[in-house]
Amino acid sequence: MKIKKRDSSAVIDSLSSGVVPRRGIHHIMVGRAEEANQILSDLENVKEGASIVKFFIGDFGSGKSFIQGLIQQVGFQQKFVVTSADFSPEKRLYGRNGMALNLYSELMSNLATSTSPEGNALSVILEKWINTIQMEVVQERGYDGIDFSNRAFVREVEEKITKLVSEMDELTGGFDFAKIISVYYKGYVEDNQEDRRNALRWLRGEYPNKTEAKKDLPVSDIIDDSNYYSYLKVLSQFVKEIGYSGLILNFDEAINLYKINHAQAREKNYETILNMFNDALQGSLEGLYITFSGTKEFLTDERKGLYSYGALKRRLEVNKYETEQFRDLSQPVIQLSPLKHEEILVLLQKINEIHAHHFNYVSDVTEEDLKGFIIKEFSVPGAEKFTTVGHIVKRFIDGLNIMNQNPDFDRNEIFGQNVDSKDNKSTSNTREQVEETKHEPADLEENQETTSSNDDIMNRFSQS
Repeated sequence: MKIKKRDSSAVIDSLSSGVVPRRGIHHIMVGRAEEANQILSDLENVKEGASIVKFFIGDFGSGKSFIQGLIQQVGFQQKFVVTSADFSPEKRLYGRNGMALNLYSELMSNLATSTSPEGNALSVILEKWINTIQMEVVQERGYDGIDFSNRAFVREVEEKITKLVSEMDELTGGFDFAKIISVYYKGYVEDNQEDRRNALRWLRGEYPNKTEAKKDLPVSDIIDDSNYYSYLKVLSQFVKEIGYSGLILNFDEAINLYKINHAQAREKNYETILNMFNDALQGSLEGLYITFSGTKEFLTDERKGLYSYGALKRRLEVNKYETEQFRDLSQPVIQLSPLKHEEILVLLQKINEIHAHHFNYVSDVTEEDLKGFIIKEFSVPGAEKFTTVGHIVKRFIDGLNIMNQNPDFDRNEIFGQNVDSKDNKSTSNTREQVEETKHEPADLEENQETTSSNDDIMNRFSQS
């Protein structure tokens, strides 16, 4: 297996902690070829100027967070700026006392690019862009190089920056945003850390009031609960203008909006989602890809879910002709099903290879061992309903860690022994599903084709 050490480390460490890895996610992609193709198609449209809003809906453990992790990795490869935030009682799309601003602050903190995948990439984005503008002026005007002592050079760079950001003046908040960019550039040229810090502070929404902001900056407004979405739209336009493909916003844990007890507050949050959706549909946004992940209740509950808001229900009703076999992935709502047992088998095979490669040993785990492990995990009463792929993967890695560090450990504790199927109906059902990969070559071949399809898709991403 060819995988970079930092990718294998990210995969093993993240999965063993129960979270989606930020790197190397394509190495463990199984059974999501259709969704991955749709994501690629969506991002191509966004690169051409469209904006899209998608809802990934599924039960707990169906892979919603994994899909958003995949979107992030694909976004990096397609030269997008990517950020994400989890909804919580303190972080909402609409709210007072800093609730909406808290969400915006998390988005700005998680702002990431391919060169700064861990977040806090705002200053990196600005300085990379300024450096690009400077090099363009050097080449266009024939300067010997970047020279901040040359007033003519500095003035020409500033004029070019001003011209670009002034194109956003027509957007709400664009005028102040342009001023802040100019302040940042001034601080960059003069090596004034305070100016740069104040500009970043304003862009991150960290000023508590307008009075304090006016003392430090030539602006009349600040980013707050009431206007943060306008500045997200300005940011999406800005990153598009400076050479990125667009901006991706991933919102997870949308069930926390559904859980808002105050009906009016809940509706205000849904109204913000409607505004985002309408902006995308009507073409008033450019280069923005927004995703929400949530449970079926969050979508379809007509008392508290998105379907309780009439305008959203009309826009988000699922294609009535769609079935599990015949899907419509172009619609706003993509419904996710948990991986099948055969797909879990393929996933564990991949993880086993990564683990052995990462810790530099030759694995003796067989396909029969993996089938035994899956059977053992799903033999627990209620496992079919409550056991998620994340739980299985975590326990599998725990087992691999124990065996790797303790050669004398009894592997039957992990992979189980032959179980009399008559004694346990759940075991019988699970064994039958897993054993399909052994007794029906066509199914195994289909899994191999799916894996190959996933690999082909990720190759396309990396080559773009």
